[in-house]
Amino acid sequence: MNLITLDDIKLEGKIVLTRVDLNVPLEKGRVTDTTRIDRISRTVADIIAKGGKPMLISHFGRPGGKISDEMSLRKLIPDMEACLGIKIQFIETLEGAEMLTEESNKADALLLENIRFHPGEEANDKDFARRLAGLGDIYCNDAFSTAHRAHASTEALARLMPACAGRLMQDELKALDAALGSAAHPVLAVVGGSKISTKIGLLKNLASRVDKLVIGGGMANTFLAALKLDVGNSLFEPRLLDIAGEIMTAACNSGCEVILPSDVVVADRFSEDAMHETVSVDDIPSDMMALDIGAASTERITRALDESGTLIWNGPLGAFEIKPFDAATRIASKHAAMLSKAGKLVSVAGGGDTAAALNKAGAADGFNYISTAGGAFLEWMEGRELPGVAALQNSRENSGRQNL
Repeated sequence: MNLITLDDIKLEGKIVLTRVDLNVPLEKGRVTDTTRIDRISRTVADIIAKGGKPMLISHFGRPGGKISDEMSLRKLIPDMEACLGIKIQFIETLEGAEMLTEESNKADALLLENIRFHPGEEANDKDFARRLAGLGDIYCNDAFSTAHRAHASTEALARLMPACAGRLMQDELKALDAALGSAAHPVLAVVGGSKISTKIGLLKNLASRVDKLVIGGGMANTFLAALKLDVGNSLFEPRLLDIAGEIMTAACNSGCEVILPSDVVVADRFSEDAMHETVSVDDIPSDMMALDIGAASTERITRALDESGTLIWNGPLGAFEIKPFDAATRIASKHAAMLSKAGKLVSVAGGGDTAAALNKAGAADGFNYISTAGGAFLEWMEGRELPGVAALQNSRENSGRQNL
């Protein structure tokens, strides 16, 4: 996308309000997964290298506009300094950010306290946004994962001051464009997970834009039920049978092949030691539940991967958390990773449990790109406009009035 980036803007001596996503998992006060911190490292390093000082702005949890010690960003500083290799000064209040001390000026970067402690953030209050804008000279959005939120720090700031996209934002948008915008055909989408209800928009959009659509996970049961098959005791959504039918019809009308399971692994309960067997989707026992797709269905997916130029992956194909119901996700994703490493497939994944499933399968390192975004990734794939991205595009269009 044609956005202003860190390469286009002068940063020497400037304070750069840098929206990042530090909503990381914590256990006993320490970060258990530093992925989101690691991924902002290039943006932070580039701002510093160009003579700017990043003032990092992030949310953490959902404090609802109230101060909460449990959701303070202060506790992230040791892990952030270790990951980023810099000295960070914590700024507890907006008043403190408005009157920086000599100690703050010596730090490599500043970290503003949880922005969602302020009611004006999620309300996208213009007065609050103007106060935020007064804290710095330039705005940099490096949080694609929050770009679907029209909040003060994700949308309004880009309209109030010179604005640019950070490196992670650039990477996300480039990967998404490679998956849907300028994708190499045939395009294959793999969509799994438990429910259709959370992915109706995604499925409808993909059905009209990809060449093949694999549906796995618990949501496949709803599609099978829509085809009048008895899914036994499997999880499915009776109220969405018509929606499943509409998606299949839309796919057919647009020339998209829908690939549903032909066989499934069933068990009497969700447990590693449960009795299980592989059966045809025509013969699911009434007292059993489908917890993974079968070997024949998995082989069909790997053949489809062999024939594809681009892969979009969202969600697991089965109950990947425990064996043996992780087999389809593991086999298919590792095949995709192998093709990607060989340069035969462009693979982009993201949303929900996707990263966890691919990591557990040992396939994550082989994918071309795995998004750290959840809702933003899905909304982009649904074809929606993201307020945070739109604001950056507006900044490019109005760049003539900015002293870049």
